Amino acid sequence: MSTSWLKNSVFYEIYPQSFCDSNSDGIGDLRGIVTKLDYIKNLGCNAIWINPIYDSPFMDAGYDVRDYKMIAPRYGTMEDFEHLLEQAHRRDIRILLDLVPGHTSDTHEWFQSAKTGFPTPHDDRYIFTKCVWDAPSEYRMMCGICERDGNYLVNYFSSQPALNYGFYEITHPEWQFSSDSKEAWETVDALKDIMRFWLDKGIDGFRVDMADSLVKNDDDKIATAKIWRDIRGMMDSDYPDAVLVSEWSNPLRAIVNAGFHADFYLDHPGNGFNELFRKRATPDGDNLSFFADGAHGDITAFLADYVPAYMCSKNHGYISFITNNHDMPRAPFYMSEWMIQLSHAFIMTMPGVPFVYYGDEIGMRYRTDLISKEGGFSRTGSRTPMQWSHEKNLGFSDADEDMLYLPLDYSEGYPTVEDQVGVGGSIYENLKSLIALRKANPELMNESDFEIVYAKEKEYPFVYKRGSFTAFINPSDEDKTVEFNADGMKEYYFLGGYEIGKDSVIIRSRSFLLLRKEG
Repeated sequence: MSTSWLKNSVFYEIYPQSFCDSNSDGIGDLRGIVTKLDYIKNLGCNAIWINPIYDSPFMDAGYDVRDYKMIAPRYGTMEDFEHLLEQAHRRDIRILLDLVPGHTSDTHEWFQSAKTGFPTPHDDRYIFTKCVWDAPSEYRMMCGICERDGNYLVNYFSSQPALNYGFYEITHPEWQFSSDSKEAWETVDALKDIMRFWLDKGIDGFRVDMADSLVKNDDDKIATAKIWRDIRGMMDSDYPDAVLVSEWSNPLRAIVNAGFHADFYLDHPGNGFNELFRKRATPDGDNLSFFADGAHGDITAFLADYVPAYMCSKNHGYISFITNNHDMPRAPFYMSEWMIQLSHAFIMTMPGVPFVYYGDEIGMRYRTDLISKEGGFSRTGSRTPMQWSHEKNLGFSDADEDMLYLPLDYSEGYPTVEDQVGVGGSIYENLKSLIALRKANPELMNESDFEIVYAKEKEYPFVYKRGSFTAFINPSDEDKTVEFNADGMKEYYFLGGYEIGKDSVIIRSRSFLLLRKEG
């Protein structure tokens, strides 16, 4: 199946520019991360995903890469990275880098060469039409801004030219290459060379940005999956302990077809993640999620999406639940502090590889009052500096406040690590306990079985089994009773309250209970 170390992994996602500043320039860096490795280990996380640290003009916060084999100077040097890797491994913490395979910055040397119009080895590394007057409306193109007689495709921002992995369906044969063409697979080889560079340094794998976006006109992702299968073959052969985690949110395609070890379960429209945490009738309307104050959610809507994905992928890889990430509003924008704790209890007792976004362990908030930073737009408010203490700049940096990457959250009741570590009932301490519980019990780990015990449309609670454990979760405002014979079972963990009867369990409002069969 997957590499063995994933079986008990709990990841911590670090947005490097916002985590810890070691040199007082207002921007988080690699040496700052090193100073917090013991903190991450004490929380219970044994793996880290670091958002892009490559050299970049930062038009998209580093997802516009100028040089894949160079550390961005604002984060430090290659020696700093190697020191981070060594110190993490010394603590039995794995490191994943963020791989951006679908596009580069328009300042990358490949593009600077390809756009000239003169013959170069990189002429076909990007997707150019053959004439500046040829700009089909079905594609996102930049027109007439370079010397080459042709226009080029971009993936997102105008500064992110799409790399040429070919087209699965050819609609413009005069300029489109097949996904099986030599030119397309030369791009694959270039990607593999980048991956080998970092894997040879000893990293433990990659989180892959927009992994489904390589081949164009590939609606069913057949050709894209073929590329990743080839890359997985390289890794299995030469780096058998390294992993690939995809930003795809389609486990059938990502894990089963494309060969990823794990796939993120994300807030894509209409999927199960939103049914759990992010569902609204309108952008500003009532929260209709299962984990919502007011209890308007429907667990069966989540299960209708999740269970088929889980069943098809469970023997091949892992679905990864996340607390949040750098692309979505933080949880307090949607739910109360206590509801966040219930959601953590759910995530840490479900199958798959869980990921904790920096600051979620203390309930850091989403700021709606910030202007866009480095292409962040509405995402900017989830990328503010980590709030460590009540020292200068909340312990993030010794720089002057106006030098900080983003403003800090000083709103009333703002959370800090200092205020929560060692404080019973805090978000931090309860999450730490849940992670420890998960890692101490193989039946709660990432690949153990999952069975639904009780789940009814628009009803609470939700009850599910993980081996000898049975979990009850009731985010609603009312006590709920479920028929259940708890003979021979013992309370193992709870949040809120409960009562065990002869043939039933009462799970109090906004409560979580974990029972374990004895013997």
